[in-house]
Amino acid sequence: MSEQKQSLSYKDAGVDIDAGNALVENIKGAVKSTTRPEVMGGIGGFGAICQIPAGYKEPVLISGTDGVGTKLRLAIDLKRHDTVGIDLVAMCVNDLLVLGAEPLYFLDYYATAKLDVNVASDVVKGIAEGCIQSGCALVGGETAEMPGMYHPGDYDIAGFCTGIAEKSELITGDNVAAGDQLIALGSSGPHSNGFSLIRKVLEVNNTDTSEMLGDRSIADHLLEPTKIYVKSTLAMLKEVKANALSHITGGGFWENIPRVLPKNTKAVVDGSSWQWPEIFNWLQEKGNITTHEMYRTFNCGVGMIIVVPSDKVEQSIEILTAHGENAWHIGEIQAANDTEEQVVIN
Repeated sequence: MSEQKQSLSYKDAGVDIDAGNALVENIKGAVKSTTRPEVMGGIGGFGAICQIPAGYKEPVLISGTDGVGTKLRLAIDLKRHDTVGIDLVAMCVNDLLVLGAEPLYFLDYYATAKLDVNVASDVVKGIAEGCIQSGCALVGGETAEMPGMYHPGDYDIAGFCTGIAEKSELITGDNVAAGDQLIALGSSGPHSNGFSLIRKVLEVNNTDTSEMLGDRSIADHLLEPTKIYVKSTLAMLKEVKANALSHITGGGFWENIPRVLPKNTKAVVDGSSWQWPEIFNWLQEKGNITTHEMYRTFNCGVGMIIVVPSDKVEQSIEILTAHGENAWHIGEIQAANDTEEQVVIN
């Protein structure tokens, strides 16, 4: 007589559908708090529907996707999951902002070996907070429970955002010219870039991240959420026509600023116009990192640079400051030839 085989379920294979449903219930309130009037329907459908906002004559859609990099590794190790969602949104919406776009809606992807409902809820609630800060709706996402694909307790996240802009008002960098001035927006810390180097510095120094640096722990400095510049900068752009914006992310000053400059120009940055936040000085000292490498890897206290005509500097800084930004004049655009570097830091 043959032996009866065990009846297997999806849960036996490591995928808990009930946990996924519990997560959806946990995050419904947070997701609902992000809604915009253009969004049609709620979460749970096969696709999200969003109308084009009223008032645009010739609207164009701008999309972007990003992640949080190995900042996530540090957050997981420290069991602090409530702010990486803000980082995820920030990395996407700040990129769209470079083109002058207003973020419309956001989707996320969360992947793990075994779904921890509490951890995932913290992450998604952080995503919702980032959406509130940037004025975009969290319209959906994917939670993938994939046994055997990740180490226990690990997860990864990715974000996808779509924004909108008037075609005639797109900011492309084509109009940047010698004489334009540079405005800096202060960062909240390393944001979400350079964390592989940061983690190496922590490793070689055997750093206790609860150690205090100033009035905050190393962990607090490093996990401070990425600053979202959307609302303040869009307010400025309603009054001032910027010629370019550059989001200072991976690649730092040397790589991100040239992405928005015409070939015959260079950005001359006054390195004495600001002081690096103390976490960057700490990283440079502990890692024996050259200043060139610091500017290549980190934002060093500058999260966004805005290029404006010379007669708009004061007005721009006033608007940005009124909306809570730490904004200052950081340099200017000069003419350059093909053999010159496009970024100079004096």
